[in-house]
Amino acid sequence: MSPLEGESNNSQSGLEITGSNQNLNKTLSSTDIGENNSLAKVRDILVGNQMREVEKRFTRLEERLARECADLREETRKRLDFLETYIKQEVESLAERIKNEQVERSESLKRLEEDNRNMNVSLEKRMAQLEGQATNNQRELREQILNQSKNLQDDIRQKYDEILAILQREFQELQVEKADRASLASLFSELAIRLNSQS
Repeated sequence: MSPLEGESNNSQSGLEITGSNQNLNKTLSSTDIGENNSLAKVRDILVGNQMREVEKRFTRLEERLARECADLREETRKRLDFLETYIKQEVESLAERIKNEQVERSESLKRLEEDNRNMNVSLEKRMAQLEGQATNNQRELREQILNQSKNLQDDIRQKYDEILAILQREFQELQVEKADRASLASLFSELAIRLNSQS
């Protein structure tokens, strides 16, 4: 046998083995499929109802969870909307209160400024009045002092004139009534003689 003939025989035998393997695989596959179908049927008979019940429960549980998630999402959205609305209202209320307080403080400040201006004006008027009164009082006081000074001078002059007149009158009386020196000398001499004679 030549090498070419040996190779062709080997290839033919390889083809035959391959074909037989394929036939065997087909037979085994069909057997496996049949067994699998049988096992599935047996499994379905044994636990099929339980599995379907479990699937139904899972389905209901999923639906319930989905509903609860949706309800929770809706409730959360409602609460967030309510909270947002409440916060907006509170912010608006606070802004309005702050605005009102600013307006009130501005009005109070204006009133205080007006009162301060009025008080300054009244104080200036009062000070002007007091200055006028002080000036008038000083003028009246000076006039009174001047009048009293004049009256006092007049009184002093009058008293001086009266005293001078009295003194002149007394002087004249003394001039008339006084004794001369010679009379006094003889009178004293006579007294001396008498006193000597009595002793």
